[in-house]
Amino acid sequence: MSQPEGFVEPGKEKKFCKLVKSLYGLKQPPKQWHEKFDQVVLSYCFQINNSDKCVYVKQFDDSGCIILCLYVDDILIFGSNMHFINDMKSFLSSNFDMKDLGPIDVILGIKLIKKNDGMVLTQSHYVEKLLKKFNYFDVKLVSTPYDSSIKLKKILSKEISSLKYSQIIGFCCI
Repeated sequence: MSQPEGFVEPGKEKKFCKLVKSLYGLKQPPKQWHEKFDQVVLSYCFQINNSDKCVYVKQFDDSGCIILCLYVDDILIFGSNMHFINDMKSFLSSNFDMKDLGPIDVILGIKLIKKNDGMVLTQSHYVEKLLKKFNYFDVKLVSTPYDSSIKLKKILSKEISSLKYSQIIGFCCI
């Protein structure tokens, strides 16, 4: 973190400010962290994804690759080879204080399940959690009653005016 403009004393440019608030409450520390991470990762021949500036890709000659996904101070590492991933972990730990949490299970509320042919992303665990929270998890299914005399028919016309549509569904569009 650099000293704020106007508060730098001559001869004390190398001193730093004591951080009183956390990383999440201020504007400058996350920006500084991201700039530092960019410098380090780009020096290791990664490229920044044009669509998302928090995704970094490094392509290897033997058609292997490694992808880093940065979210605030969490890093998700995907690689085509465990050797690439271990090298990346060593590189990152030599530049930053980090903790290896092992294989990914859940990130940002999304569960990742590794399959032979790829990855499955699901939030079914979150839906189950909500159903349990509101006591709907063990609810028995019931059929919805309906009037069996009603017959639906397909309208062949491709265009229906908004007035006719509103009359069909029973309300008026303004």
